Amino acid sequence: MPANWIPITIVALYVVVLFAVTGWARRLTAKGGGGIIGYLLAGRGLPYWVAAALLAGLAVGGVSTIGTAEWAYTRGISAGWYNAAWAAGAFVLAFGAARRYRRYEITTLPELFERHYSVTARVLGVIGQLVIQIVITSLQDVAGGAILRALLPGVFSLQSGMLVTALVFVGITLIGGFWAAGLTNVINVVVIYTGIILAAVMSVAMVGGLGGLEVSLPEAHPGFDIFAMGPALIAAWFLVMITMAHSTQAVIQVGFAAKDESHAARAYLLGGLIILPVGFVSAIVGMAAAASHPGIVAAEALPRMVMDLPPLAAGIILAGLWAADVSTASALLLGSAALVSSDIVKRFFAPDLSPAKDQLLCRITVAVLSVITFGLALTVRSILQALLVGLTLTTAYTLVVLMTMYCPRLCRRSSATWTLSTTMLALALWLIAPAEWRVLPHPIYLAWIVSIVTFLLVAVFDRQRIEV
Repeated sequence: MPANWIPITIVALYVVVLFAVTGWARRLTAKGGGGIIGYLLAGRGLPYWVAAALLAGLAVGGVSTIGTAEWAYTRGISAGWYNAAWAAGAFVLAFGAARRYRRYEITTLPELFERHYSVTARVLGVIGQLVIQIVITSLQDVAGGAILRALLPGVFSLQSGMLVTALVFVGITLIGGFWAAGLTNVINVVVIYTGIILAAVMSVAMVGGLGGLEVSLPEAHPGFDIFAMGPALIAAWFLVMITMAHSTQAVIQVGFAAKDESHAARAYLLGGLIILPVGFVSAIVGMAAAASHPGIVAAEALPRMVMDLPPLAAGIILAGLWAADVSTASALLLGSAALVSSDIVKRFFAPDLSPAKDQLLCRITVAVLSVITFGLALTVRSILQALLVGLTLTTAYTLVVLMTMYCPRLCRRSSATWTLSTTMLALALWLIAPAEWRVLPHPIYLAWIVSIVTFLLVAVFDRQRIEV
Protein backbone atom coordinates (compact mmCIF):
# COMPACT_ATOMS: atom_id res chain seq x y z
CA MET A 1 0.00 0.00 0.00
CA PRO A 2 2.78 2.59 0.74
CA ALA A 3 4.29 2.01 -2.72
CA ASN A 4 0.88 2.74 -4.27
CA TRP A 5 1.15 6.34 -3.19
CA ILE A 6 3.85 7.01 -5.77
CA PRO A 7 1.70 6.21 -8.85
CA ILE A 8 -1.33 7.79 -7.15
CA THR A 9 0.61 11.03 -6.69
CA ILE A 10 1.73 11.02 -10.31
CA VAL A 11 -1.81 10.49 -11.57
CA ALA A 12 -3.14 13.17 -9.20
CA LEU A 13 -0.59 15.71 -10.49
CA TYR A 14 -1.51 14.80 -14.03
CA VAL A 15 -5.21 15.46 -13.29
CA VAL A 16 -4.37 18.81 -11.68
CA VAL A 17 -2.47 19.87 -14.81
CA LEU A 18 -5.38 18.83 -17.03
CA PHE A 19 -7.85 20.94 -15.09
CA ALA A 20 -5.48 23.90 -14.99
CA VAL A 21 -5.25 23.82 -18.79
CA THR A 22 -9.02 23.37 -18.98
CA GLY A 23 -9.57 26.51 -16.92
CA TRP A 24 -7.37 28.48 -19.31
CA ALA A 25 -9.13 26.96 -22.32
CA ARG A 26 -12.45 28.27 -21.02
CA ARG A 27 -11.29 31.79 -21.92
CA LEU A 28 -10.56 30.69 -25.47
CA THR A 29 -14.04 29.15 -25.69
CA ALA A 30 -15.55 32.50 -24.65
CA LYS A 31 -13.54 34.27 -27.37
CA GLY A 32 -14.92 31.82 -29.93
CA GLY A 33 -18.26 33.59 -29.87
CA GLY A 34 -20.20 31.35 -27.50
CA GLY A 35 -22.99 29.04 -28.52
CA ILE A 36 -22.52 25.70 -30.24
CA ILE A 37 -19.78 26.98 -32.56
CA GLY A 38 -17.72 28.39 -29.70
CA TYR A 39 -18.21 25.47 -27.32
CA LEU A 40 -18.32 22.42 -29.61
CA LEU A 41 -16.17 23.67 -32.52
CA ALA A 42 -13.70 25.96 -30.70
CA GLY A 43 -15.02 28.91 -32.74
CA ARG A 44 -13.59 27.16 -35.83
CA GLY A 45 -10.18 28.39 -34.70
CA LEU A 46 -8.08 25.31 -33.87
CA PRO A 47 -4.53 25.43 -35.29
CA TYR A 48 -3.48 22.24 -37.03
CA TRP A 49 -1.17 21.03 -34.25
CA VAL A 50 -3.92 21.23 -31.61
CA ALA A 51 -6.39 19.55 -33.97
CA ALA A 52 -3.81 16.83 -34.69
CA ALA A 53 -3.38 16.16 -30.97
CA LEU A 54 -7.16 16.02 -30.62
CA LEU A 55 -7.35 13.43 -33.41
CA ALA A 56 -4.47 11.40 -31.96
CA GLY A 57 -6.03 11.47 -28.51
CA LEU A 58 -9.31 10.28 -30.02
CA ALA A 59 -7.61 7.38 -31.81
CA VAL A 60 -5.26 6.21 -29.08
CA GLY A 61 -7.46 4.74 -26.36
CA GLY A 62 -7.76 1.51 -24.43
CA VAL A 63 -7.97 -0.62 -27.59
CA SER A 64 -4.80 0.92 -29.04
CA THR A 65 -2.77 0.24 -25.88
CA ILE A 66 -4.17 -2.47 -23.60
CA GLY A 67 -6.18 -4.12 -26.39
CA THR A 68 -3.21 -4.24 -28.77
CA ALA A 69 -0.97 -5.68 -26.04
CA GLU A 70 -3.67 -8.31 -25.43
CA TRP A 71 -3.67 -9.36 -29.09
CA ALA A 72 0.14 -9.31 -29.22
CA TYR A 73 0.28 -11.69 -26.26
CA THR A 74 -0.81 -14.46 -28.63
CA ARG A 75 -0.43 -12.96 -32.14
CA GLY A 76 2.82 -11.02 -31.88
CA ILE A 77 3.89 -7.74 -33.45
CA SER A 78 1.21 -7.92 -36.15
CA ALA A 79 -1.34 -6.65 -33.59
CA GLY A 80 0.15 -3.20 -34.25
CA TRP A 81 -1.64 -3.06 -37.60
CA TYR A 82 -4.75 -1.87 -35.74
CA ASN A 83 -3.22 1.56 -35.17
CA ALA A 84 -1.62 1.54 -38.61
CA ALA A 85 -5.14 1.16 -40.01
CA TRP A 86 -6.31 4.11 -37.90
CA ALA A 87 -3.43 6.18 -39.26
CA ALA A 88 -4.29 5.14 -42.81
CA GLY A 89 -7.80 6.50 -42.31
CA ALA A 90 -6.35 9.85 -41.22
CA PHE A 91 -3.96 9.95 -44.19
CA VAL A 92 -6.68 9.21 -46.75
CA LEU A 93 -8.86 11.90 -45.19
CA ALA A 94 -5.96 14.39 -45.22
CA PHE A 95 -5.33 13.96 -48.94
CA GLY A 96 -8.98 13.58 -49.87
CA ALA A 97 -12.14 14.88 -48.25
CA ALA A 98 -10.73 16.97 -45.36
CA ARG A 99 -10.69 20.26 -47.29
CA ARG A 100 -14.18 19.70 -48.69
CA TYR A 101 -15.58 18.93 -45.24
CA ARG A 102 -14.16 22.17 -43.86
CA ARG A 103 -15.50 24.11 -46.83
CA TYR A 104 -19.11 23.09 -46.02
CA GLU A 105 -19.11 25.20 -42.80
CA ILE A 106 -21.42 22.70 -41.08
CA THR A 107 -21.57 21.52 -37.47
CA THR A 108 -22.49 17.84 -37.88
CA LEU A 109 -22.57 15.17 -40.57
CA PRO A 110 -26.37 14.63 -40.35
CA GLU A 111 -26.77 18.35 -41.11
CA LEU A 112 -25.19 17.62 -44.49
CA PHE A 113 -27.70 14.82 -45.05
CA GLU A 114 -30.68 17.12 -44.59
CA ARG A 115 -29.13 19.80 -46.79
CA HIS A 116 -28.93 17.41 -49.76
CA TYR A 117 -31.42 14.64 -48.99
CA SER A 118 -34.21 14.82 -46.40
CA VAL A 119 -35.15 15.31 -42.74
CA THR A 120 -35.55 11.52 -42.45
CA ALA A 121 -31.96 11.04 -43.60
CA ARG A 122 -30.80 13.50 -40.94
CA VAL A 123 -32.70 11.68 -38.19
CA LEU A 124 -31.34 8.28 -39.26
CA GLY A 125 -27.90 9.83 -39.39
CA VAL A 126 -28.18 11.07 -35.81
CA ILE A 127 -29.38 7.70 -34.52
CA GLY A 128 -26.53 5.76 -36.10
CA GLN A 129 -23.88 8.27 -35.07
CA LEU A 130 -25.08 8.33 -31.46
CA VAL A 131 -25.02 4.52 -31.29
CA ILE A 132 -21.43 4.49 -32.54
CA GLN A 133 -20.10 7.21 -30.26
CA ILE A 134 -21.99 6.52 -27.05
CA VAL A 135 -20.97 2.89 -27.18
CA ILE A 136 -17.28 3.69 -27.71
CA THR A 137 -17.39 6.34 -24.95
CA SER A 138 -18.84 3.76 -22.58
CA LEU A 139 -15.95 1.44 -23.33
CA GLN A 140 -13.50 4.18 -22.35
CA ASP A 141 -15.17 4.27 -18.91
CA VAL A 142 -14.65 0.52 -18.64
CA ALA A 143 -11.05 0.63 -19.86
CA GLY A 144 -10.16 3.49 -17.51
CA GLY A 145 -11.67 1.66 -14.56
CA ALA A 146 -9.84 -1.54 -15.50
CA ILE A 147 -6.51 0.31 -15.70
CA LEU A 148 -6.91 1.89 -12.27
CA ARG A 149 -8.04 -1.39 -10.70
CA ALA A 150 -5.29 -3.50 -12.29
CA LEU A 151 -2.43 -1.18 -11.44
CA LEU A 152 -3.74 0.09 -8.07
CA PRO A 153 -5.81 -2.85 -6.76
CA GLY A 154 -5.64 -1.70 -3.17
CA VAL A 155 -7.07 1.70 -4.06
CA PHE A 156 -9.63 1.23 -6.85
CA SER A 157 -12.35 -1.26 -7.66
CA LEU A 158 -13.58 -1.48 -11.25
CA GLN A 159 -16.62 0.67 -10.43
CA SER A 160 -14.72 3.35 -8.51
CA GLY A 161 -12.06 3.46 -11.24
CA MET A 162 -14.77 3.90 -13.87
CA LEU A 163 -16.36 6.68 -11.84
CA VAL A 164 -13.08 8.59 -11.42
CA THR A 165 -12.33 8.22 -15.14
CA ALA A 166 -15.78 9.51 -16.09
CA LEU A 167 -15.59 12.46 -13.69
CA VAL A 168 -12.26 13.60 -15.14
CA PHE A 169 -13.20 13.59 -18.81
CA VAL A 170 -16.69 14.93 -18.14
CA GLY A 171 -15.20 17.73 -16.05
CA ILE A 172 -12.84 18.70 -18.87
CA THR A 173 -15.60 18.79 -21.47
CA LEU A 174 -18.11 20.60 -19.24
CA ILE A 175 -15.70 23.36 -18.29
CA GLY A 176 -13.73 24.04 -21.44
CA GLY A 177 -15.47 22.48 -24.44
CA PHE A 178 -13.57 21.67 -27.64
CA TRP A 179 -10.68 24.00 -26.86
CA ALA A 180 -10.13 22.18 -23.58
CA ALA A 181 -10.29 18.79 -25.29
CA GLY A 182 -7.71 19.93 -27.84
CA LEU A 183 -5.23 21.53 -25.44
CA THR A 184 -5.47 18.75 -22.85
CA ASN A 185 -4.92 16.23 -25.62
CA VAL A 186 -1.61 17.91 -26.43
CA ILE A 187 -0.62 16.98 -22.87
CA ASN A 188 -2.27 13.58 -23.15
CA VAL A 189 -0.31 12.65 -26.29
CA VAL A 190 2.98 13.48 -24.55
CA VAL A 191 1.97 11.48 -21.47
CA ILE A 192 0.74 8.55 -23.58
CA TYR A 193 3.97 8.31 -25.55
CA THR A 194 6.13 8.72 -22.46
CA GLY A 195 4.24 5.97 -20.67
CA ILE A 196 3.99 3.43 -23.47
CA ILE A 197 7.61 3.85 -24.65
CA LEU A 198 8.84 3.54 -21.07
CA ALA A 199 6.76 0.37 -20.67
CA ALA A 200 8.18 -1.12 -23.87
CA VAL A 201 11.82 -0.26 -23.10
CA MET A 202 11.72 -1.54 -19.52
CA SER A 203 9.70 -4.66 -20.42
CA VAL A 204 12.13 -5.64 -23.18
CA ALA A 205 15.09 -4.97 -20.89
CA MET A 206 13.62 -7.42 -18.34
CA VAL A 207 13.79 -10.27 -20.88
CA GLY A 208 17.27 -9.47 -22.21
CA GLY A 209 16.59 -7.08 -25.09
CA LEU A 210 14.92 -7.77 -28.44
CA GLY A 211 17.11 -10.81 -29.02
CA GLY A 212 16.24 -12.22 -25.63
CA LEU A 213 12.58 -11.48 -26.24
CA GLU A 214 12.51 -13.49 -29.45
CA VAL A 215 14.25 -16.43 -27.78
CA SER A 216 12.04 -16.31 -24.66
CA LEU A 217 8.69 -16.38 -26.45
CA PRO A 218 6.60 -19.59 -26.20
CA GLU A 219 7.34 -22.10 -28.95
CA ALA A 220 4.19 -21.54 -31.01
CA HIS A 221 4.20 -17.74 -30.63
CA PRO A 222 4.44 -15.91 -34.00
CA GLY A 223 6.76 -13.26 -32.52
CA PHE A 224 7.87 -10.71 -35.11
CA ASP A 225 5.83 -12.21 -37.96
CA ILE A 226 4.26 -9.01 -39.25
CA PHE A 227 1.26 -10.75 -40.87
CA ALA A 228 0.40 -13.25 -38.10
CA MET A 229 -3.02 -11.64 -37.51
CA GLY A 230 -4.00 -12.86 -40.98
CA PRO A 231 -4.27 -10.83 -44.21
CA ALA A 232 -8.09 -10.93 -44.22
CA LEU A 233 -8.39 -9.46 -40.72
CA ILE A 234 -5.68 -6.85 -41.33
CA ALA A 235 -7.40 -5.81 -44.58
CA ALA A 236 -10.71 -5.60 -42.70
CA TRP A 237 -9.12 -3.31 -40.10
CA PHE A 238 -7.89 -0.96 -42.83
CA LEU A 239 -11.26 -0.98 -44.55
CA VAL A 240 -13.12 -0.32 -41.28
CA MET A 241 -10.81 2.50 -40.16
CA ILE A 242 -10.63 4.27 -43.52
CA THR A 243 -14.41 4.07 -43.69
CA MET A 244 -14.86 5.20 -40.08
CA ALA A 245 -12.55 8.21 -40.49
CA HIS A 246 -14.79 9.67 -43.19
CA SER A 247 -18.07 9.37 -41.34
CA THR A 248 -17.75 9.43 -37.55
CA GLN A 249 -18.82 12.75 -36.06
CA ALA A 250 -15.98 12.93 -33.52
CA VAL A 251 -13.37 12.43 -36.26
CA ILE A 252 -14.70 14.89 -38.82
CA GLN A 253 -15.57 17.41 -36.09
CA VAL A 254 -11.81 17.90 -35.74
CA GLY A 255 -11.75 19.20 -39.32
CA PHE A 256 -14.90 21.29 -38.80
CA ALA A 257 -13.12 23.07 -35.91
CA ALA A 258 -9.84 23.76 -37.75
CA LYS A 259 -8.93 27.34 -38.73
CA ASP A 260 -9.32 26.71 -42.45
CA GLU A 261 -9.07 24.02 -45.12
CA SER A 262 -5.28 23.92 -45.02
CA HIS A 263 -5.18 23.50 -41.24
CA ALA A 264 -7.78 20.73 -41.49
CA ALA A 265 -5.75 18.71 -44.01
CA ARG A 266 -2.49 19.22 -42.09
CA ALA A 267 -4.18 18.19 -38.84
CA TYR A 268 -5.21 14.80 -40.23
CA LEU A 269 -1.76 14.25 -41.76
CA LEU A 270 0.12 15.07 -38.54
CA GLY A 271 -2.45 13.19 -36.46
CA GLY A 272 -1.93 10.07 -38.57
CA LEU A 273 1.84 10.26 -38.09
CA ILE A 274 1.34 10.47 -34.31
CA ILE A 275 -1.11 7.55 -34.28
CA LEU A 276 0.94 5.19 -36.47
CA PRO A 277 3.65 3.87 -34.07
CA VAL A 278 1.57 3.42 -30.89
CA GLY A 279 0.14 0.02 -31.79
CA PHE A 280 3.50 -1.54 -32.58
CA VAL A 281 5.04 -0.15 -29.37
CA SER A 282 2.13 -1.55 -27.33
CA ALA A 283 2.52 -4.89 -29.13
CA ILE A 284 6.13 -5.11 -27.92
CA VAL A 285 4.84 -4.93 -24.32
CA GLY A 286 2.33 -7.70 -25.02
CA MET A 287 5.08 -9.89 -26.46
CA ALA A 288 7.27 -9.26 -23.42
CA ALA A 289 4.37 -10.37 -21.23
CA ALA A 290 4.08 -13.59 -23.28
CA ALA A 291 7.76 -14.25 -22.59
CA SER A 292 7.69 -13.30 -18.89
CA HIS A 293 4.21 -14.51 -17.85
CA PRO A 294 3.07 -17.45 -19.99
CA GLY A 295 -0.39 -18.73 -19.14
CA ILE A 296 -1.98 -15.53 -17.83
CA VAL A 297 -5.21 -14.06 -19.19
CA ALA A 298 -4.19 -12.17 -22.35
CA ALA A 299 -6.10 -9.04 -21.31
CA GLU A 300 -3.75 -8.70 -18.34
CA ALA A 301 -0.61 -8.60 -20.52
CA LEU A 302 0.18 -4.92 -20.29
CA PRO A 303 -0.99 -4.36 -16.67
CA ARG A 304 0.99 -7.41 -15.51
CA MET A 305 4.20 -6.10 -17.08
CA VAL A 306 3.67 -2.69 -15.51
CA MET A 307 3.15 -4.22 -12.07
CA ASP A 308 6.63 -5.78 -12.35
CA LEU A 309 8.23 -2.34 -12.68
CA PRO A 310 9.36 0.10 -9.95
CA PRO A 311 6.56 2.33 -8.53
CA LEU A 312 7.84 5.53 -10.19
CA ALA A 313 7.90 3.93 -13.65
CA ALA A 314 4.55 2.26 -12.99
CA GLY A 315 3.03 5.62 -12.06
CA ILE A 316 4.23 7.28 -15.27
CA ILE A 317 2.97 4.38 -17.39
CA LEU A 318 -0.35 4.35 -15.52
CA ALA A 319 -0.80 8.03 -16.26
CA GLY A 320 -0.05 7.37 -19.94
CA LEU A 321 -2.54 4.53 -20.24
CA TRP A 322 -5.20 6.45 -18.39
CA ALA A 323 -4.51 9.52 -20.54
CA ALA A 324 -5.32 7.40 -23.59
CA ASP A 325 -8.81 6.73 -22.27
CA VAL A 326 -9.49 10.28 -21.07
CA SER A 327 -8.39 11.78 -24.39
CA THR A 328 -10.59 9.44 -26.44
CA ALA A 329 -13.64 9.86 -24.23
CA SER A 330 -13.48 13.69 -24.20
CA ALA A 331 -13.53 13.97 -27.99
CA LEU A 332 -16.28 11.37 -28.35
CA LEU A 333 -18.47 13.01 -25.72
CA LEU A 334 -18.22 16.38 -27.46
CA GLY A 335 -19.06 14.76 -30.79
CA SER A 336 -22.18 13.18 -29.31
CA ALA A 337 -23.15 16.48 -27.67
CA ALA A 338 -22.93 18.20 -31.06
CA LEU A 339 -25.34 15.67 -32.54
CA VAL A 340 -27.91 16.01 -29.76
CA SER A 341 -27.70 19.80 -29.43
CA SER A 342 -27.58 20.73 -33.12
CA ASP A 343 -29.46 17.92 -34.86
CA ILE A 344 -32.19 17.21 -32.32
CA VAL A 345 -32.84 20.01 -29.83
CA LYS A 346 -32.07 23.04 -32.00
CA ARG A 347 -33.39 21.51 -35.20
CA PHE A 348 -36.78 20.36 -33.89
CA PHE A 349 -37.48 22.00 -30.54
CA ALA A 350 -35.59 25.26 -29.89
CA PRO A 351 -34.15 26.75 -33.07
CA ASP A 352 -33.85 30.36 -31.82
CA LEU A 353 -31.72 30.05 -28.69
CA SER A 354 -29.36 32.87 -27.78
CA PRO A 355 -25.59 32.10 -27.73
CA ALA A 356 -25.63 31.93 -23.91
CA LYS A 357 -28.56 29.47 -23.87
CA ASP A 358 -26.92 27.62 -26.75
CA GLN A 359 -23.85 26.97 -24.66
CA LEU A 360 -25.94 26.04 -21.63
CA LEU A 361 -27.76 23.51 -23.79
CA CYS A 362 -24.41 22.04 -24.84
CA ARG A 363 -23.27 21.68 -21.23
CA ILE A 364 -26.54 20.06 -20.17
CA THR A 365 -26.25 17.67 -23.12
CA VAL A 366 -22.71 16.70 -22.08
CA ALA A 367 -23.88 16.03 -18.52
CA VAL A 368 -26.86 13.89 -19.61
CA LEU A 369 -24.79 11.91 -22.11
CA SER A 370 -22.12 11.25 -19.50
CA VAL A 371 -24.73 9.66 -17.23
CA ILE A 372 -26.03 7.52 -20.11
CA THR A 373 -22.55 6.36 -21.13
CA PHE A 374 -21.64 5.50 -17.54
CA GLY A 375 -24.82 3.44 -17.23
CA LEU A 376 -24.01 1.57 -20.43
CA ALA A 377 -20.48 0.96 -19.18
CA LEU A 378 -21.96 -1.14 -16.39
CA THR A 379 -23.38 -3.51 -19.06
CA VAL A 380 -20.14 -3.96 -21.00
CA ARG A 381 -21.04 -7.46 -22.22
CA SER A 382 -23.95 -6.16 -24.25
CA ILE A 383 -22.17 -3.17 -25.77
CA LEU A 384 -19.15 -5.06 -27.08
CA GLN A 385 -21.38 -6.54 -29.77
CA ALA A 386 -22.82 -3.11 -30.47
CA LEU A 387 -19.29 -1.74 -30.95
CA LEU A 388 -18.77 -4.13 -33.87
CA VAL A 389 -22.01 -2.94 -35.44
CA GLY A 390 -21.25 0.70 -34.70
CA LEU A 391 -17.89 0.86 -36.45
CA THR A 392 -19.16 -1.14 -39.41
CA LEU A 393 -22.26 1.04 -39.67
CA THR A 394 -20.05 3.94 -40.79
CA THR A 395 -19.90 2.28 -44.22
CA ALA A 396 -23.26 3.68 -45.28
CA TYR A 397 -22.37 7.17 -44.05
CA THR A 398 -19.06 7.15 -45.88
CA LEU A 399 -20.58 6.00 -49.17
CA VAL A 400 -23.33 8.64 -49.09
CA VAL A 401 -20.93 11.46 -48.14
CA LEU A 402 -18.29 10.60 -50.74
CA MET A 403 -20.87 10.21 -53.50
CA THR A 404 -22.41 13.55 -52.51
CA MET A 405 -19.01 15.23 -52.72
CA TYR A 406 -17.56 13.57 -55.80
CA CYS A 407 -20.41 12.04 -57.81
CA PRO A 408 -23.64 13.99 -57.11
CA ARG A 409 -25.15 12.92 -60.45
CA LEU A 410 -25.79 9.46 -58.99
CA CYS A 411 -27.33 10.82 -55.79
CA ARG A 412 -31.10 10.83 -55.39
CA ARG A 413 -33.30 12.38 -52.71
CA SER A 414 -33.95 8.97 -51.14
CA SER A 415 -30.36 7.65 -51.44
CA ALA A 416 -29.30 8.44 -47.88
CA THR A 417 -32.47 7.08 -46.26
CA TRP A 418 -32.43 3.78 -48.14
CA THR A 419 -28.67 3.22 -47.89
CA LEU A 420 -28.59 3.85 -44.14
CA SER A 421 -31.71 1.75 -43.49
CA THR A 422 -30.65 -1.33 -45.47
CA THR A 423 -27.14 -1.29 -44.01
CA MET A 424 -28.51 -1.11 -40.46
CA LEU A 425 -30.83 -4.04 -41.24
CA ALA A 426 -28.03 -6.09 -42.80
CA LEU A 427 -25.80 -5.63 -39.77
CA ALA A 428 -28.63 -6.55 -37.41
CA LEU A 429 -29.16 -9.77 -39.37
CA TRP A 430 -25.42 -10.48 -39.22
CA LEU A 431 -25.54 -10.33 -35.41
CA ILE A 432 -28.50 -12.68 -35.01
CA ALA A 433 -27.52 -15.15 -37.77
CA PRO A 434 -25.77 -18.41 -36.77
CA ALA A 435 -21.99 -18.26 -37.21
CA GLU A 436 -22.02 -20.99 -39.88
CA TRP A 437 -24.20 -18.82 -42.12
CA ARG A 438 -21.62 -16.03 -42.27
CA VAL A 439 -19.70 -16.61 -45.49
CA LEU A 440 -17.73 -13.34 -45.24
CA PRO A 441 -14.79 -12.98 -42.82
CA HIS A 442 -15.93 -9.63 -41.36
CA PRO A 443 -19.21 -7.64 -41.37
CA ILE A 444 -17.48 -4.67 -43.01
CA TYR A 445 -17.51 -6.60 -46.32
CA LEU A 446 -21.25 -7.26 -46.00
CA ALA A 447 -21.87 -3.60 -45.15
CA TRP A 448 -20.03 -2.36 -48.22
CA ILE A 449 -21.81 -4.80 -50.53
CA VAL A 450 -25.26 -3.88 -49.18
CA SER A 451 -24.51 -0.13 -49.18
CA ILE A 452 -23.22 -0.04 -52.76
CA VAL A 453 -25.98 -2.24 -54.17
CA THR A 454 -28.69 -0.21 -52.41
CA PHE A 455 -27.20 3.11 -53.52
CA LEU A 456 -27.02 2.01 -57.17
CA LEU A 457 -30.54 0.58 -57.16
CA VAL A 458 -31.92 3.85 -55.78
CA ALA A 459 -30.04 5.71 -58.53
CA VAL A 460 -31.88 3.56 -61.10
CA PHE A 461 -35.42 3.71 -59.70
CA ASP A 462 -35.55 7.19 -58.11
CA ARG A 463 -35.41 9.98 -60.68
CA GLN A 464 -35.36 12.89 -58.24
CA ARG A 465 -31.78 14.14 -58.05
CA ILE A 466 -30.37 16.04 -55.10
CA GLU A 467 -29.70 19.76 -55.22
CA VAL A 468 -25.95 20.45 -55.28
